[in-house]
Amino acid sequence: WDRLIENPVTKCLEWMCSLNSYGYGQVRFNSKNTYIHRVVYELSVGPIPLGLTIDHLCRNRRCANVKHLEAVPNRVNILRGVGHTANNAHKTHCFRGHPFSIENTHIRPNGNRECRKCAVLQ
Repeated sequence: WDRLIENPVTKCLEWMCSLNSYGYGQVRFNSKNTYIHRVVYELSVGPIPLGLTIDHLCRNRRCANVKHLEAVPNRVNILRGVGHTANNAHKTHCFRGHPFSIENTHIRPNGNRECRKCAVLQ
C-alpha cells in the first residue's frame, strides 16, 4: 500500500513501482506476477467475477483506486476505451458520409459493419 501515491488532482492511487510495457502497474502476489489494480480490487471488493475484466474508469493505467475500477465484460471495457475498435464503434456514418442506419448497414460475418450504399458503388 505504501507504493501507491494519491494524485491530489485526480484522486488516482498511482502505482510508483514496476510497470509493464503497456503502462499497467505490476506486482508479484501469491507467487505470480499480476496487475496491481487487480490485486487491490480483489483485496478490497472481492474476487473478480468469471468473464469480467477490470476497467479503469479514470483511464489511468497506474491507478489502483477501487473507486476508479469497475468489473465489466471485456467488450464493455474495449468500447469505453480510445482504441480503433472503440473509435469505429462510435462512428455514426461511413467514410463517404452515409449513415450507419439499420437499413444502410450490413454486418459482416466477422462483426464488421459495411455501408450498403458504398458496397453498391464498388
